[in-house]
Amino acid sequence: MATRKKTWIDKLNSPIPHELKRMPRDSMKKGELALVPSVRVVDDFIRSIPKGTSVNVKELRQALARKFRAEVTCPIYTGFHLRTVAEAACEAHTGGARVADITPVWRVLDATAPTVAKLSPENRAFIAKQRAKEGL
Repeated sequence: MATRKKTWIDKLNSPIPHELKRMPRDSMKKGELALVPSVRVVDDFIRSIPKGTSVNVKELRQALARKFRAEVTCPIYTGFHLRTVAEAACEAHTGGARVADITPVWRVLDATAPTVAKLSPENRAFIAKQRAKEGL
């Protein structure tokens, strides 16, 4: 029997927790305490951004590091999880969810965010439309 491919919403609901770990590599300063965020941590943060307010990815990473008492937030995991959150939000909206009930990824993702380039043209247009509606 074939297994069902995970949807973006399935990936959003991953039970894998966030971690704090010392960085062994040179991609960030060796020894820095880094937050390796979970997808839920990223989603919860974006849901807390007030309507009409925009936060860029760098600000998101800095705020998460402060919240979890880390020095930095891993940019790689943040990028992976931003895509998951964005795809899941678009998937839910396409499936009939109200805009008010989905994660407002447009408050973080603008046209210059690398994550946006990975989305379908329809999802990019949806995010741009929501940004315009909120005056972002």
